[in-house]
Amino acid sequence: MATTTTSRPATPRGFDPATARPFLEQFDRLKADLPGGSLSWVRDLREQGRARFAELGFPTVKNESWRYTNLRALDKLAFQPAVAAETGVSFDVLPTVRAAGTTGPRLVFVDGRFRAELSSTAGLPAGVELLNLADALAHKPELVGEHLGRLATPDDLSLVALNTAFLADGPVLHVPRGVEVAEPVELVFVSVGSDEHPTSFHPRTLIIAEDNSRVVIVEHHVGLGTGATLSNGVGEVFVGAHASVHHYKVQREHTNAFHLSHTAAKVGGHGVYDNFILTTGAKLSRNEVRSTFDGEHGDTHVSGAYMVRGDQHVDTSTFIDHAVPCCTSREVYKGVIDDTARAVFQGKILVRPGAQKTDGYQQNRALLLSETAEIDAKPELEIYADDVKCSHGATAGELDDQQLFYLRARGIDKETARGLLIGAFLAEALDEIPEEGVREAFQAYVSAWQNAR
Repeated sequence: MATTTTSRPATPRGFDPATARPFLEQFDRLKADLPGGSLSWVRDLREQGRARFAELGFPTVKNESWRYTNLRALDKLAFQPAVAAETGVSFDVLPTVRAAGTTGPRLVFVDGRFRAELSSTAGLPAGVELLNLADALAHKPELVGEHLGRLATPDDLSLVALNTAFLADGPVLHVPRGVEVAEPVELVFVSVGSDEHPTSFHPRTLIIAEDNSRVVIVEHHVGLGTGATLSNGVGEVFVGAHASVHHYKVQREHTNAFHLSHTAAKVGGHGVYDNFILTTGAKLSRNEVRSTFDGEHGDTHVSGAYMVRGDQHVDTSTFIDHAVPCCTSREVYKGVIDDTARAVFQGKILVRPGAQKTDGYQQNRALLLSETAEIDAKPELEIYADDVKCSHGATAGELDDQQLFYLRARGIDKETARGLLIGAFLAEALDEIPEEGVREAFQAYVSAWQNAR
């Protein structure tokens, strides 16, 4: 079972403990009703999260990792925890990457709460377990006890600490040794919120792929309401030796939403972790992905595309930890920014001492469609080994006038020509998705964003 430590790191610079107070009061009021309260290790884990969040509060722009993303707006909104109301969400409005009329394994969460009537485990091979965390804590605590809180720990990550304090529900997927899941497993997170007050929820995702297993996971994050919501999600992904986890996410929440996400992965020897995030929604979003190699000859692909307009803000932050030799990582991110929107890309590759034969590649390219659009990019390489091949780059620019003129000269109107060039620009990022059905679905989301103008 998961255990907690008694010592805590010192409070670092760049946090505001005063911002923690409303959430601490909510936790103290609700903790007795949170799932798994009869398990001492769960109580200890939550208390560890609460204590660390009390010390930290929200990060500020004085924190180097949050220099370009200001969470001050969260402190101004009096978020209230989502309640287990049976919000009217029908089956036919839920997103899917499957062909019309087909079904497959899917878990649905509305404002962070599991909805059994909208979910299904159809199509899963024998031995694969797909259930929500609250039920796992009640009926199969041994399934999650050895993994929950092992990769995503509070420490200096205050939002992980906040999520850990309110740990209650979210998807749990366990793929046994040697099992391949043919059907994509879909995890649907619907934000509805309330018209009366801003609403917050903290979903926790746990994915365990044992040695020689394979699974494709597609996360959908959508907004169906208009009230302000805060989704503060944390995911932990364990990739066993020779296992393969293809983890794809699309975030299309409404423009009153705040979407904060932290995913931590550990990749065993010869394992593959393939992560792709497509972002078009939310007023403010941050997707943070951290992957650590735990065995030689591991492979991590962490890529994505983001398209924002209006006054949206999108932050993509990655950290690839080459802790052992002979591993490969690849990052390709592309963004399209319009109006007064702002994007942030922070990518760090760490090559630890002794991690020889490392191959790390990182690229972020942004397309600015207006004079007031903005991108802040901070690619980093930190290398403590001498036999490595690592490169990184970040560029930003406008649409190519010559290409635009070429299309216009052939009778294509300006808006159509712009759309063709934008689509071609994003195609390189989408090509990082090897699963054809997922890639086509994500391409449709890109086209929908372009046509929404």
